[in-house]
Amino acid sequence: MSRRITIVEVGPRDGLQNERRVLEPAERVELTRRLEAAGARRIEAVSFVHPKYVPQMAGAEAAMEALPCSPGRSRIGLVLNTRGYERAMATSVDEINISIAATDGFGLKNQGLDRAGQLAMVEEIARRHTQATPTLSVTISCVWGCPFEGEVGIEQIAELVGRIGTLGIGEIALADTIGAGDPWSVRAKVEAARRAAPEATLRLHFHDTRNTGLANAAAGIEAGVDVLDASIGGIGGCPFAPGATGNIATEDLVYMLERGGFDTGYDLDALIATAHWIGDRIGRPSPSALSRAGNWPRQA
Repeated sequence: MSRRITIVEVGPRDGLQNERRVLEPAERVELTRRLEAAGARRIEAVSFVHPKYVPQMAGAEAAMEALPCSPGRSRIGLVLNTRGYERAMATSVDEINISIAATDGFGLKNQGLDRAGQLAMVEEIARRHTQATPTLSVTISCVWGCPFEGEVGIEQIAELVGRIGTLGIGEIALADTIGAGDPWSVRAKVEAARRAAPEATLRLHFHDTRNTGLANAAAGIEAGVDVLDASIGGIGGCPFAPGATGNIATEDLVYMLERGGFDTGYDLDALIATAHWIGDRIGRPSPSALSRAGNWPRQA
């Protein structure tokens, strides 16, 4: 059997949060349904942030209400603080992903908390979360670089991952929020994170700002990571990271992996069709390579 790589689809949240066109909850639900029909089994469907700051994510509760529980599928809600956690817990989300930053500068800009404050917030949520479901995970942003503080050291990441690991959180995602990483630093930080929290599952989240996203994904997989984020069409970007562009495209990542003999569980042609569909909704073509070039070899 080929090695299975889990691709967590983040298009309905990270993909849309920086788009000029604000989609209604019903349109975001339709995107989620199309992605699940194309094979997505874990999908970041909503974000419980204040609509004043990210209007693209307004109506998270309405979106989740329109997405009834479905066996074998997991809908993830992103939270930035305890208030977001409380909102998520009042819905049917299957997973809650807590986002924190590797640096004081980005943490203060993104959620008004320095690193110490963010760790205290994660500790508080972990203390309050006494039930098995929804599960908790943490994403650390700016692992490979911060727009306000520059380079981020391996020791800094290892210490943060280790602190989170002591809380019993089962999955920790390392995010290259501004697309500053390279394959060699990916391997180094993955290895350091694994030493710091050996019991946790590592997940990787790459942006393609400097055209290194797929190379970084390949390096992470070669370093033993089996879970990666990607966004349909390569859309996305962080509104609090100046110059940030989209995530690696789900269809581009699936194409690369399946050509290499890995199993993803996705229908590539359905993904390409969905990339075209969301491009029509946001008013611009999806930037992914596969949405332009198509699959290969082409079917008769």
